[in-house]
Amino acid sequence: MANEWGPLGTLVGEWEGEGGLDTAYSHARGEVLGTPYLEKLTMKPFGPVDNGDQHLYGLDYKTAMWRGDETNPFHTEVGYWLWDGATGEVLRGFVVPRGITVLAGGTANADATSFTLEADKDGAGYTIGENRYLAERASTVSYRVTITLGDGTWSYEETTMLEMSELEEPFAHTDRNKLRKVG
Repeated sequence: MANEWGPLGTLVGEWEGEGGLDTAYSHARGEVLGTPYLEKLTMKPFGPVDNGDQHLYGLDYKTAMWRGDETNPFHTEVGYWLWDGATGEVLRGFVVPRGITVLAGGTANADATSFTLEADKDGAGYTIGENRYLAERASTVSYRVTITLGDGTWSYEETTMLEMSELEEPFAHTDRNKLRKVG
């Protein structure tokens, strides 16, 4: 991929991961469970997108995750990864159909093989939006993801801090997976 996409160029394509682990609170069981999952992800390049003097190059992405032999995914996302080569800013904007939007960001070198993006509920610039139901019962207060790029693979480790009505202390919902390029 051309240098315009910086560290995101490696992510273009179709990806699958079979070793995902979702550590989340199970409402059905009333406890925290670690659940393995399968993931399928597509990232398509676009750009430039011009905001005055700013020139962004990005990836349009869609991902879905399944536990075991489920027919329907338990989690889906759609969004964009963006690179601003002039500032080294990496952004990930996405929507989860539970009523959550996230714009996470950080900085990286164009040839970085690892970078971290963050967002906070009350953040200036990198922020989280959620519907009223979630704000009252399972509010997302912060999001952090670290991406590690490899040769034909990439992995992520993400932590979403939640304030849940069922729990007295903030809860760290974590997800991690290693994906391999399939197309």
